[in-house]
Amino acid sequence: MISLDEARSRVLNGVGALTPREVDCERASGLVLAHDVVAGENVPPFANTAVDGYAVRSADVASVPCELRVIGTLAAGDGSQQRVGTGEALRIMTGAVMPDGADAVVMVEDTETLADGRVRVRRTVTPGTAVRPIADDVRAGDVVFAAGTVLSPAGAGVLASINARRVAVYPRPRVALLSTGDELVTDGSPLRRGQIRESNLTMLDILLRQNECEVENLGVVVDDESTLERVLLEAARSCDAIVTSGGVSMGDFDVVKAVLSRLAEMQWMQMAIKPAKPFAFGLLTAGQRKIPVFGLPGNPVSSMISFELLARPALRKMMGHTRDLSRPAVRAVTDAPLRRKQDGKVHFMRVFARFGDDGRVHVRDTGPQGSHQLAATAAANALAIVPDGNGVASGESVDVMLLGGALDIVSVAH
Repeated sequence: MISLDEARSRVLNGVGALTPREVDCERASGLVLAHDVVAGENVPPFANTAVDGYAVRSADVASVPCELRVIGTLAAGDGSQQRVGTGEALRIMTGAVMPDGADAVVMVEDTETLADGRVRVRRTVTPGTAVRPIADDVRAGDVVFAAGTVLSPAGAGVLASINARRVAVYPRPRVALLSTGDELVTDGSPLRRGQIRESNLTMLDILLRQNECEVENLGVVVDDESTLERVLLEAARSCDAIVTSGGVSMGDFDVVKAVLSRLAEMQWMQMAIKPAKPFAFGLLTAGQRKIPVFGLPGNPVSSMISFELLARPALRKMMGHTRDLSRPAVRAVTDAPLRRKQDGKVHFMRVFARFGDDGRVHVRDTGPQGSHQLAATAAANALAIVPDGNGVASGESVDVMLLGGALDIVSVAH
């Protein structure tokens, strides 16, 4: 057996970032920028008001209450030239261009409209009050986002605001997903003796999409070597990676192992972890490219955990990520014992994590920990990393990998 670190090193060393391409800014959220983004425009491009109110000369309202003559109204988007003179005020709406002569805005709540076309101002303002100056957010020539930045939805909005309509990013990998096994049933028909319902593809399809991958779900491929070989070669020509489920254990008599051993440069690994001990990784040549193949175990929990520990970090590297390839980990305290037996392996136990009143993350197991028991795993939002031994007693500390993020834990705290 090899350590998880050794297996992860082999996998990560076998993949590289995909070739960057340009995409519309609306499709860039969640992706990694391949080049710096430099602003070509100021944001905002003109000084404007931050509130609804009256544009005034601050010197005219140095003593209040006072009355000013209203010379008109200016709405956002109105590009007409306006000028505020001594003793005058201009009714102005949020986002409208500040008129010449005015240096501040009085909020409408601090005024009273009079019947003779005048306004009574009840509060003084200083120069710049409620005014957004030109380039207050972004200045032309600034590096708004550095290469390597993971663009957020707000970031995509910034790109639109500076007219960066297309940007270079590392693309979402197109991942072919498949499973083999004549025992797997997908059409809802009654089970015959020896058959089981397919679940891994359903789970893995969602996990891949949640991690910004595009999925070509090829479904269940029959146990026939020539059929599987054709499917794999076609997938390698159109996709950036292949994920298979099942047929990677030692001693398996399975077409996956037979075909991949023939087509690809494969490494069949046995890791010192539980579950997800077996894992396969290799490179399948397609023209000038070498396509990564991730062979996940068939047991549902093992399939999920090996995806999280090995396939997901590699796919993130392919998407240009250089940090945070793995899920975040925290130190947590156990609310109940995490029991296990000594077997020379690190156990990844499915746990429910929450924030306690002490500000720490607290965990307890979600139930049966068998590699086939997906129902208990469905309640887990974290994996406790339990070293070899007899487990962790209640109240002791344990390292925990969060399957979501800290906010997901907050949302289920009580």
